[in-house]
Amino acid sequence: MPTAASLSRRALGPLLAGAAVLVSAVAASAGPEVYTGTLSNLAADGYDVVAYHREGRATPGDPRFTHRWKNATWRFASADARDAFAADPARYAPAYGGHCSWAAAQGYRASGDPRHWRIVAGRLHFNYDARVHRTWLADADAFIAAADVKWPSVVAR
Repeated sequence: MPTAASLSRRALGPLLAGAAVLVSAVAASAGPEVYTGTLSNLAADGYDVVAYHREGRATPGDPRFTHRWKNATWRFASADARDAFAADPARYAPAYGGHCSWAAAQGYRASGDPRHWRIVAGRLHFNYDARVHRTWLADADAFIAAADVKWPSVVAR
């Protein structure tokens, strides 16, 4: 007679196998151009990307002021910031879709943390964490040059 534990394993087997196939398919497919985090559609972790340029600081966006661009929802601290972004999103959006700029220079995607940022030559860059950000800052121009070359093939994967 089967036990409850063996029935549970037997019932979960096909489910786990299906989940493994799904995870493999997602990993093999091209990732989103704009980093939004797992199970989210919020770009820049909800920070106002216009504020980095205008105020020189990370400013949380307000859910009342949003704009959809590149399959992501962008938040802003004000209607004015939202409208500025809507008029010229490429001017304000972070480089490499908000993915880590150092990782892009290495030829892969990693999450970008909007608390570890810098504007270089008018482009907003995010990095994975404080340690990676310090490494990136040590030679930002070279890392940006490498990322600019590698990013198109990273996005295509």
